[in-house]
Amino acid sequence: MRIPHATSLSLCLLLLGSACRSSTSPIAERSLSEARALALAPAGGGRPADREILRIQERLGHGPTADDWVLLGQAWVQKARASGDPGLYLAAEGASTAALAMVPGHAGALGLRALVLLNQHQFARAREQALTVLARHPEDLLALATLSDAALEMGDLPAALDSAQRLVDLKPGLAAYGRAAHLRWVTGDVAGAKRLYARAIEAGRGARDPEPVAWMIVQAGLIFWNEGDLDGALAGAHEALTLVPEYGPALVLQGRCLLGAGDDAGARRVLERAYVAQPLVETGWLLADARRHAGDGGGAEQLENRLVRDGRQGDPLMLGLFLASRQRDVAEAVRLLEAEHRARPGIAVEDAYAWALLRAGRLAEARASIDRATAHGTPEPRLLYHAGAIRLAQGEEEVGIALIRRALALNPRFDPVASSEARTLLAGSGREARRP
Repeated sequence: MRIPHATSLSLCLLLLGSACRSSTSPIAERSLSEARALALAPAGGGRPADREILRIQERLGHGPTADDWVLLGQAWVQKARASGDPGLYLAAEGASTAALAMVPGHAGALGLRALVLLNQHQFARAREQALTVLARHPEDLLALATLSDAALEMGDLPAALDSAQRLVDLKPGLAAYGRAAHLRWVTGDVAGAKRLYARAIEAGRGARDPEPVAWMIVQAGLIFWNEGDLDGALAGAHEALTLVPEYGPALVLQGRCLLGAGDDAGARRVLERAYVAQPLVETGWLLADARRHAGDGGGAEQLENRLVRDGRQGDPLMLGLFLASRQRDVAEAVRLLEAEHRARPGIAVEDAYAWALLRAGRLAEARASIDRATAHGTPEPRLLYHAGAIRLAQGEEEVGIALIRRALALNPRFDPVASSEARTLLAGSGREARRP
């Protein structure tokens, strides 16, 4: 289990001396006094979100209002995003409870609660909460944003697109353009995605908190990464790090690029910093690859054992994909991803689930899942490789080879292990072996 962030540890201690609950604990379990204590915990640090939290907490001490509790919760959400620490959503949860205690049915508090549920990966409940808000306030921006994100995770792309478009129509800006950009990429419109990310970044420049802009720059950089444009992706990582030094997502993008370029030592150094900033399973996976490529097999194995422990507690999706990719414990991978698939059958989960099913020899189910994952034309190399490998396993050599070739054409080193597997599959196919 990873050590909690210092602030989230203080939040745990505020829970009446009991063991720290998971960040997915139902909101109704907390008393009002617990909720207020969580929201009023010291933020620590000196970043914009920390200063905003302190400012609102001081104002609440002079005369609390429901609106101020909501603003405080939103500031805690921003801090959680910037730090990558899910435990901090407990404070945002507490703020929403405090606001609702003052004004039952407060639209902003209900929207904040929906956002907290979204970030706790309770996507069905987040969608239901957002719809409840929108039934009374059809133009609530936070609820529309939450509904779009939740619908995408639930595999309902039309609803995600509709909510994002309504958001753009009501308030074009960073949040609206960023969601629209990602959905354009999901549906295969790379040029449109790039244009919208540029608008999102421009709309957010000059804001007091630079983290949202840094996040958008990283997301745009990932498009360049998926295209195999390492220079473009690296430029995005560097720009994001200029705005937010030691920013975890930007360090991960930089590490991916260095690993893809064959700079194993450089990738390891950057990813070590990324893992310190945000010790996520995906980051640990990349770092383990970098360690192994740099000749530190023992360090890689030690880290992989740790990320398995962490993933069981907080990231079953990424752990399931890791286990399936490494064929380390396929049965556990299938179990984890079956549960994820029931809860949120979006593209990422369909892809990971299909891969685990392939490893388990359940080809027909793997094919059905990967067909759903690729139905929208998402130009992601790993997704295309998985689709091609599954087709090959079913004997559809021509289509399988074409899909794997496309994956490698987009980014020849999209993954240190999977891209090598892809080339091995091509070399082993009869058709590829006859090519000059």
